Amino acid sequence: MSHGAGGRAMADLVAGIFRDAFANEFLEQGNDQASLPIPAGGRMVMTTDGYVVSPLFFPGGNIGALAVHGTINDIAMAGARPLYLSASFIIEEGFPLADLQRIAGSMGQASRETGVPVVTGDTKVVERGKADGVFIATAGVGLVPEGLALSGDRAEPGDVVILSGSIGDHGVAIMSSRENLAFETAILSDCAALHGLVAAMVDAAGPHLKLMRDPTRGGLAATLNELAHQSGVGFRIQEAAIPVKPQVAAACELLGLDPLFVANEGKLVAVVAEAGADALLAAMRAHPLGREAAVIGHAVADDQRFVQMTTAFGGGRIVDWLSGEQLPRIC
Repeated sequence: MSHGAGGRAMADLVAGIFRDAFANEFLEQGNDQASLPIPAGGRMVMTTDGYVVSPLFFPGGNIGALAVHGTINDIAMAGARPLYLSASFIIEEGFPLADLQRIAGSMGQASRETGVPVVTGDTKVVERGKADGVFIATAGVGLVPEGLALSGDRAEPGDVVILSGSIGDHGVAIMSSRENLAFETAILSDCAALHGLVAAMVDAAGPHLKLMRDPTRGGLAATLNELAHQSGVGFRIQEAAIPVKPQVAAACELLGLDPLFVANEGKLVAVVAEAGADALLAAMRAHPLGREAAVIGHAVADDQRFVQMTTAFGGGRIVDWLSGEQLPRIC
């Protein structure tokens, strides 16, 4: 508890773990806030998020890298260039410092690799049993270029729906780790920062690009239902066109999960006017994070705002919202 009391132990924790892990010129200011340069032109976007994933370490990542990538992706879905992040840690009494250092190190590495610094933060310690190890809250800001307006209410009938890659990887990786399940082929989280892919998409599709969304909690199904309600349209998708890794499909069948509802942390859904679809798909497939990109359906006129899917067997089904949650605490 002394590490959260504001004294020498807390100063040593902040300096020895967080400042070392996140080292950058803004943190070195040493103030209770960061003084930041803001590029001219465009408009600012901001997001905030909390990370309570269980377990903290999972195949393909951990809560630290997830916090950086997830916050960057929320900024990137506006077509923005992520600029800065903040991070707040709520740490449970007795949490191993070695694990905290590993998490902070992963965050620092992700921050440097993406070029988006963690410029300010906070640390709190709570009594044993009150935080399940560590929780991380983040915020991020970014800059949208002048003239670019991506929003969930812009889909129109005839627009094309493109998915950047296979679904379900993150949620199944979390569940397999949580339940100590082993598969012949490793299932890794798809946790990744998507702002590089987004920049290539914006360059390729320009004004034809309507919106983007990352299908995290609730998976592809929740994302399409959200967009349908925002835009006042329906969506018709093709099950056979949706990429799912064979090992993920097999794991979902074993666990009784539907990949459509399983979370992702390194994928996005884009809606684009038909005139720009080919160029956008080509640009996505040329990027390492979009090699499996596929057209999965279209927006249609529908006052009921249904998401309908043609199954692999030629039948049809309504893809509705989940009434509960398939996999709690996956991010």
